[in-house]
Amino acid sequence: MVPERKNTFTEKMEKQLVLLSLAFSLLLSTAASVREISSRVCSSENQDAKYQFNSSGIHLTLHHPLSPCSPAPLHDLPVSTILTHDSSRVSFLEARLSKKLSSRPNSLDGSPNLAELVNAPLTPGTSVGVGNYITKIGLGTPATSYVMVVDTGSSLTWLQCSPCVVSCHAQAGRVFNPKTSNTYHSVDCSASECSSLESATLNPSSCSKSNVCIYQASYGDSSFSVGYLSRDSLSFAGSSFPGFIYGCGQDNEGLFGRSAGLIGLARNKLSLLYQLGPKLGSSFSYCLPSTSSTGYLSIGSYNPGQYSYTPMASSSLDDSLYFLKFSSISVNGKPIGCSSSAYDTSTIIDSGTVISRLPSDVYTALSKAVVAAMAGAPRASAYSILDTCFKGNTAKLKVPSVSLTFQGGATMKLPAANVLIDVDDSTTCLAFAPAGSVAILGNMQQQSFSVVYDVGASKIGFATGGCH
Repeated sequence: MVPERKNTFTEKMEKQLVLLSLAFSLLLSTAASVREISSRVCSSENQDAKYQFNSSGIHLTLHHPLSPCSPAPLHDLPVSTILTHDSSRVSFLEARLSKKLSSRPNSLDGSPNLAELVNAPLTPGTSVGVGNYITKIGLGTPATSYVMVVDTGSSLTWLQCSPCVVSCHAQAGRVFNPKTSNTYHSVDCSASECSSLESATLNPSSCSKSNVCIYQASYGDSSFSVGYLSRDSLSFAGSSFPGFIYGCGQDNEGLFGRSAGLIGLARNKLSLLYQLGPKLGSSFSYCLPSTSSTGYLSIGSYNPGQYSYTPMASSSLDDSLYFLKFSSISVNGKPIGCSSSAYDTSTIIDSGTVISRLPSDVYTALSKAVVAAMAGAPRASAYSILDTCFKGNTAKLKVPSVSLTFQGGATMKLPAANVLIDVDDSTTCLAFAPAGSVAILGNMQQQSFSVVYDVGASKIGFATGGCH
């Protein structure tokens, strides 16, 4: 019997299904290959992103918090969320300078167990750390590597510790267990480091019934860490620094993605910089990378000839933060239209604030100058805290040259990526905002520059081409 011939329509449908199936298989295979390549590149990058220790000091690799190659990336975070948390950080800094910080109650005093008496008035679950960069440190004996957030606005270094008496957030890698370190010691309440906590954390210390000093570190969006002040060996590339003071966190809520904790680099004797200073010197430098590259954090000596400098300004409002002063801003080589007195205010330089905040008159003049220079670009509606926006994206627009000049003549000539921020696929905005009570040079403008903080010489330096 001769088989019945299929009709033409059925044959066409079957052929299309076969072709679709082959195309879908090819698409899946290609996507898998891309993922494998990306994974290999990131894996290789992370393997190379190890700390180094040599005669010039310590050199750590820095990752952008949104980089896919970060050891603790914050995936798929919309710009609106970043700006919301950025505003929280700025509000925290403003409250800090106005001395209106709220702190935890002293209910920890005399506590034999953190779990019994911690009753935080702070709301967990959010993060002020979406703008902070990521690196790794080694802690304990034998040393174990931990992913940490880097913050020039904080003094005390801390990380999550087992047994997490109250709470630990999810982190990359295992939580540090003090019992596994041969060099771990808790710090007594009578120790001078315990007395120094309030200047480092802006919160009073407490004391357990077993005479262990308790620290309390709270941040701008109601995130916090509470735990035992401790001492252990800090290590980099086989070289150790014994007796390092840090917080061993037992209640850590809302902080910093999947990092283990925070490295404090502020001007305080409990900060990482000051503790390592006797061996390495009182300076550190960094290059904050974009999402597609890596940067560095170095503690120790640097090449002074490559930088242009501005004096490190002082402020009676807070002696642990880093301040500088603007002298002028220009757009396409022309100074913006505001008086020199408009710049006469101390500005915080901060690694964790994303968007720079300028004095109101200065910001208004900069906005007008950028709009005039981009006269051919169609305007877009304001986006969150950003009110000078354009249709399109940075790569396709003719972005004017913006130069920031500081007292002493140090100048940052910003690349386009440091002037505008793409908030979505079809909108870009000027990456500055008007200041409230505090002016801030944020990390969006610092990105790709080498920045050195020479605390001993009381100066801050800038150089181009530090990273990409």
